[in-house]
Parts: sequence; structure tokens; C-alpha cells
Amino acid sequence: MDISSIAVAFLIIIVFLVVITSFSGKKAQGKKGSKTRKRSVIIKDATKKLSQNPHNVPALTELSNLYYQEHNWEKAYPLLDELLNLASTNKDIDYFQVALRQGITALNLKKPDDAMKGLISAYKINNNNFEVNYYLGQAYYQNSTFDKAIPYLRKAATFNQETPGLNESIGLSYYNLKRYRDSLPFLKRALEEKPDEKSVLFSMADAMQQTGFGDKALKVFMHLRADPEYGARSCLAAGVMHMNGGSLEKATQDFEIALKHQNIAPETMLEIKYRLAGCYLQNNGVDQGLTLLREIQIINPSYRDVNSLITRYTELKQNKNLQIYLTAGNSDFISLCRRLVETFYGRAVVRILDIAVTTDNTEVLTEVETAKWEDVVIFRFYRTTGSTGELHIRDFHGRIKDARAGHGICLTAGSYTDEAKKYIEGRPIDLVDKTELVKRLKKIDAM
Repeated sequence: MDISSIAVAFLIIIVFLVVITSFSGKKAQGKKGSKTRKRSVIIKDATKKLSQNPHNVPALTELSNLYYQEHNWEKAYPLLDELLNLASTNKDIDYFQVALRQGITALNLKKPDDAMKGLISAYKINNNNFEVNYYLGQAYYQNSTFDKAIPYLRKAATFNQETPGLNESIGLSYYNLKRYRDSLPFLKRALEEKPDEKSVLFSMADAMQQTGFGDKALKVFMHLRADPEYGARSCLAAGVMHMNGGSLEKATQDFEIALKHQNIAPETMLEIKYRLAGCYLQNNGVDQGLTLLREIQIINPSYRDVNSLITRYTELKQNKNLQIYLTAGNSDFISLCRRLVETFYGRAVVRILDIAVTTDNTEVLTEVETAKWEDVVIFRFYRTTGSTGELHIRDFHGRIKDARAGHGICLTAGSYTDEAKKYIEGRPIDLVDKTELVKRLKKIDAM
């Protein structure tokens, strides 16, 4: 074959391909155009019929089917709602389908109350339908009626447990009902489906903490500390757990990180500041603690015991020895007790024989010698600012007898009950309350 023959053949092939492509394009455009025309014809025809009769069932049905299939919920909802109103008296309407679709559409528009109307009707017709149970459960869930949501959602799970979001809704429903142990299996499955879902992760950590899995929960809270949405609450939870575990420094860090977050809920903010103030005060950071307590007082003057704490620590700030008495560690506190004992009787010679420290009190056994008398005296120190009762004083009296001491001095940063005061009548015990203690603490500095 010569070159001219090849060229002619090649030209014929090109022309053929152009014709085929042009025909195919026109055919595709024809189909697309036909579909568009069909949609516009449906809308135009149905709209015309409805303008003449708003209750035209065929028109309502055809138009609602179109919008429902397109997920155009805004336009589908009023049509389906009207069909549902007509369904009770019109047998040409598929009552079940219309009721179900009305509920699903309302739910997608975040109208759970309106969704109940259709979904409950659909449930009465067929209570073993997956969609009915699933969406009715979701309607109750959206409405925060978690106790009613659970039975429907769990029934839906018997049909298809792999439905996206189903485990999450069941788990969070149990969680919001404070049924933490029941929530955990579903929250774990939900996380397997969506590992980065922070709402589920936070809820699962809280549920674990509530059910005795504190170590695992703390790891999750620590992981979430930087999260913009759940960070502040996670810091608060981690901080409380660290405080309860005696890790004051870690708790302080948690609460300080929490305050760096933006858009913290007011109640959460108050709780964070209150907890952080407590950490500062326990670590002798009186100025920092008082600053936070006063911020809380401005926002909510009746918040917890803020007013009494401000009064107490303002006084402590003015009396360094009282601050040591109430907040210092054992070493500094015992040193202060020794100074109190040594100066209690003025010009007496005081020899300390023994010091005993318990979780309840600290006792100092002494020999006291004055110009007129000599005796064994026991000093008992309570660090509480509350009221010391008769049972404590009875116990102290027994201790005095056991030690064969001639006298006992009981000191507290709080007060004594009337029963305790009455009990010491005729017994070798003196009671020193906060007012007298403060005077003696001030005398130490003056000496």
C-alpha cells in the first residue's frame, strides 16, 4: 500500500470517530436534558395542581417523592406533613411510608418533636421495621429523652448493629443517664468506628473514671487537655484526679492549662478557678489563691464556701504563725507547736519528753517547772477550724490518765461544742479556742 492510500484510510477513521463522538454526546445530553425536563415538568405540573387544590394527593405525593429522594428536606417536609394529615381519611395514601418519611424529614431538620408525630404513627403500623425504630430512637435522643431513646435504638441494633452512629447514640444515652457501666461497651464500639470522635472519647473517659478505671481515664483526659472543645473539662477532670491522688503539683498544672482555653462554660470556669485556688492555698500561695477566690466572688457571691475561705485566708495572710498552724507541712507545724509549748507558761522551764503525730492531732508530752509547782502536762493540738466535740475531749482525758499527767491543754484553730466545755468541769483540762490561740501565736512573734 502506497503512502496516499494510508493517508486516505487514516482520514476516514478520523471522520468516523468524530461522527460517533458527536452522536454519543448528543445522546447523553438528550438523556440529561430529558431528566431535567422531567423534573421541571413534575414541579410545574404539581405546583399548578396544588395552587388549584392544596390537598391534591397525587400532586403532593409526586412532588414530595421528588424532594425526599433529593434530600431536599426543607421542601419535602411541609408536603409530607400535609399528606400525613390527610392520610387518616384518604386510603389512597400509603400511611406507613408517609408517616415514616415525615418523621425522617423532620429529624433531618432538627425538629424532634415534629418527627414524633410521624414516627409514632409508623411504629403503630409496623414496630418491627428497622428505620422506624432507629429514627424514633434518634428523635428521643435529639430531644434529650434518653431513657425513651434506648429501647428503640437497641431494637434497631438487633436488625443492623453496624449502622453508623448507632452505637454512639446508645452509649451517650446511657452516659447521660449516668448509667456509666452500661455505656462503656457501646462507647468503645463507637470509637472503633470513629477513633477521633472527641465527644465519645471524653464521655468514655468519664464513664471509666466513674466505674473504677481511673488510671485509664486519666490517660484519656491527659490526651484531651489540648483539645479546643473538651480540653478545659479534661484538664478539670485530670486535675481533680491528681488532687485526690495527692499530686498537688500536677493538679496545679492541669488547672493552669485549663484556664488558657477559650470559650469555657461559666460553671466549668468557676469550678476550675475554685480548684486551682485550693491548690495554691494548700501550697502556701495565699496571694494567688485569694485573687482567684475574689474573682469567683464577683461572679457568684454565694459559690460554695468562697466567702468563708476569703475571710479565713485574709486572716492567715495577716498572721504568719496562724498560716503555718493551718497550712504548713508537719515539720514547720511541729516547730511551731514546740514554741507554743515553751512559751505557754511564761517564765517556766519546759522540757519536752515526747511528740506524737496522728492523722487527727499532734500531742506534746512535757515536764513543766515553775517557781511554785512542777508537773507533767500534755498539750494536744487540733488543726481543724471546725468544732471539736465531747468525744475528742473524753479521749484526751483518757490520754492524760494513761500518761499520769497532772494537766492537759487542748488547742484548736476552731471552737468547742457546749458538751465539750461542760465535760471539762472539775477535770484537769483547759480548752484553748481560736481566739485565744491567735493571741498566743501573736505573742510568739513579739517575744
